[in-house]
Amino acid sequence: MAIRVFHDEIIRLRIAFALMVGALAFICMMLWRIQVARGHEFQQNLERQSIRRVRLPGLRGHIYDRNGEQLAANRPSHCIAIYLEELRQPGTWAKTVERIEGMVADLSDKLGIPPQLTRSEIEAHIKRRLPLPLLAWKDIDQQTLAKWAELASNTPGVDIYTEAVRIYPRGSTACHTLGYVGRATIAPDEGSYHYYLPEMAGKSGIERRFDALLRGEAGGQLMRVDVTGYRHHDAELEKLTREPRAGDDIWLTLDVKVQTLAEEALGDDPGAVVVMDPNNGDVLAIASTPGFNPNEFVPYISSSKWRQLVGDANKPLLNRAVAGAYPPGSTFKPVVAMAALENGKVSGNTHYECNGRMTLGNVVFRCAHGRAHGNIAMREAIARSCNVYFYHLGLACGHDAVSHMAAALGLGEKTGIDIDYEVPGLLPDEGWMRRMYGHGWSAGDTVNLSIGQGALTVTPLQMAVVTSALANGGIVYKPRLIMGLKAAEEEKFRAFPPQKVNDLKWSVERLSTVRNGLKDVIMSDHGTGRAAAVPGLVFAGKTGTAEYGRKDERKYRGWMIAYAPFEKPQYAIAMVVENADSGGSTVGPKLKKLLTQLFSPAEGKGEG
Repeated sequence: MAIRVFHDEIIRLRIAFALMVGALAFICMMLWRIQVARGHEFQQNLERQSIRRVRLPGLRGHIYDRNGEQLAANRPSHCIAIYLEELRQPGTWAKTVERIEGMVADLSDKLGIPPQLTRSEIEAHIKRRLPLPLLAWKDIDQQTLAKWAELASNTPGVDIYTEAVRIYPRGSTACHTLGYVGRATIAPDEGSYHYYLPEMAGKSGIERRFDALLRGEAGGQLMRVDVTGYRHHDAELEKLTREPRAGDDIWLTLDVKVQTLAEEALGDDPGAVVVMDPNNGDVLAIASTPGFNPNEFVPYISSSKWRQLVGDANKPLLNRAVAGAYPPGSTFKPVVAMAALENGKVSGNTHYECNGRMTLGNVVFRCAHGRAHGNIAMREAIARSCNVYFYHLGLACGHDAVSHMAAALGLGEKTGIDIDYEVPGLLPDEGWMRRMYGHGWSAGDTVNLSIGQGALTVTPLQMAVVTSALANGGIVYKPRLIMGLKAAEEEKFRAFPPQKVNDLKWSVERLSTVRNGLKDVIMSDHGTGRAAAVPGLVFAGKTGTAEYGRKDERKYRGWMIAYAPFEKPQYAIAMVVENADSGGSTVGPKLKKLLTQLFSPAEGKGEG
């Protein structure tokens, strides 16, 4: 019996041993499969999980004026950066945070600058951007940089980190045209990166309109992190960095000297001025006041400053040159005159009697200040800005002829300039009157249209285009603001040619009547624009005063358009001041100041 029991125990032991050997063999086989057969696959997965992709922004392109003056560029911003992988502490994250706080306090004492980092910012960086350097101080000045080099450059885990920051060397000059930049948002198609270095994006003006070109092409960097998330330097991996491509440079038609003079001429009064070359449509200056300093938006604008800008009653963010729509007043009269002449209803010798008023039905339409100009022809009517003459002129040719001429000159439509938020203004017609007021066009509407009042509105840029056409004989150009582009790898700019929109083929004789009237506005003793006259310079212009608001408020927009010199014009100008006594008395001296400087010997311009 004992022998049988012993025999059964031996069998059980042998079975247990076999099971143990089988289990051990299975374990060995699985280990071999994991570590040998599929080891390479798991190693790749591990490496992929330890690699982080960092998006590197391209260097933003520069913006230049027509003479190569920098209007928007980049400058190096030196920051003091902490590399957390070199300051990590064993144990909890709190120990590493305390170590960083101690390091910042020590550097603050050495460099004599107050700390900018808070504990919560350090903790947030550890949670979200651990492998990237933590910027303890941003955009330090040269004095601090020198102290760093002398006192703290050997501090472990701390170094100087340099990033590009947008700068506008001329401050507020051409601010509405250039626009400003702010922090970029992440595009949906770029979500494959783990981390994004700060990048600038255009928020208004040229910066926004051509943002894709200016930003260039982003690059990418690979970095390895360990199991805790700290960066682990891998020289071979970092060699795979794809360098970003710098953005394109933009060459504007603006002349910064003319731009500066235009802004100085406007002064502090809310208004706008546009200066064009009537021979090709180049925009030499486009100014709106008040303005702002785009440098205040870099890298971001403070909430208090933003509230100040948007709450300012004078609207400094509004580009009045393209987004301000105003009744043109008497600056519209040359358009009416050309419409009547080209329509064949009148000639330059057509006379009308002005006794200071015209009665239409039971409504009295007065001449400016109720003056009676007597029996006058077109040239004198333009010089004296006789409303009654133009009442008769508009009725003689009809509102359709006036509207067609205005539309041919580009009024009622956007010019297509490369600036955001341009408005088309309003060129009212019978259809518009029916939609708005439920009745058709009346003779009274024609009378108002003939002196640039009523529902008609234009922008200063549109009136500069009209003035250019009067100066060059009837060619309408699209305002050209972009002269060319240049990619980073290119040596020369690719030029954008001028674009003709329309050639009105005006009769030289008929145009001469209007042009001579415009010259008399400035050069004659009875001209309404004689306050703008510049000694030694013969040029043409037209004043305009447009009433707005309630009649009893007696509020006016003041206008002047001008081209100079009278023969072979170089400049076509439109200027508006929002709160004026009249075009001649308020805008005239400002135009005189601008033209005096434009044709001064220092500017190298001859006299007309």
